[in-house]
Amino acid sequence: MKSAKTRADKANRITWIGFIVNFSLTAVKLIAGIIGQSGAMIADAVHSLSDFVTDVVVLVSFRIIRKPVDREHDYGHGKFETLATAFIGLALLVVGAGIFWQGAKKIYLNISGTPLDQPGNIALIAAVVSVILKEWLYRYTIKVGDEIGSQAVVANAWHHRSDAFSSIGTTIGIGGAILLGERWRILDPIAAVVVSFFIVKVAYSIVVVSFKELSESSLDDTVENEILTIVSGCPGVIKPHELRTRKIGYNIAIDIHVYVDKNLSICDAHDIATDVEQRLRKRYGAETFISLHTEPEEAE
Repeated sequence: MKSAKTRADKANRITWIGFIVNFSLTAVKLIAGIIGQSGAMIADAVHSLSDFVTDVVVLVSFRIIRKPVDREHDYGHGKFETLATAFIGLALLVVGAGIFWQGAKKIYLNISGTPLDQPGNIALIAAVVSVILKEWLYRYTIKVGDEIGSQAVVANAWHHRSDAFSSIGTTIGIGGAILLGERWRILDPIAAVVVSFFIVKVAYSIVVVSFKELSESSLDDTVENEILTIVSGCPGVIKPHELRTRKIGYNIAIDIHVYVDKNLSICDAHDIATDVEQRLRKRYGAETFISLHTEPEEAE
């Protein structure tokens, strides 16, 4: 398990890379959209602009997360990562809904007889470049996010991919408009609507997980059963019970009671408790929060 500082450093590094790429892409898309007279490309540039917000959120949240436990935060600052993840998920929902609305609106207008503008080649080139760079950024970011176990970084990676999906729709629409003629310009908004469903689906799953953590939801049954197995396997432990768990950012908190032999001395009972804590921290990380209560066997 990695230290908070190491996680924060890696998260900051990949987020700064994304920040620079997003800034460059937004500028290129906006210029290409204006010169190429492509409304789709200008909208795609605005979509890329939303990535700045999530990049800033991740950078700020990890500056807070890396702070040690203090008097006002006995369990550290891990919840700020969950808050950042929830914010990114909500931002993705808004972006997905916005893309759907704009695409559906263009489809309706076109069916009603309003012609769509034909974009220039520069807009098509910018769209292809955006797809390549954003997909690369997604793969790089999600690799780091999985490596350090950060939901916020993983959520930001999916925000990058949502931009890549958006650019794919833009590429299809612009390419179709240029190569197939005016009748096929409706491909742009159709592709955008399809992509919006994928974005909303990912955003929904991110928001649900984040809200479960913020509402102090327990860890899943698989993890709790594993905890009980680890504790039961400790010498001197008769029966673990009253297990309570929750997630605090990257770390988890475990509250558990165990029965021990009633004839043990306080020192022996303490040694058993220490062994249990060491085994749990070996499995779930040195920064795992553990509250362990020993009870004499006769209490059962």
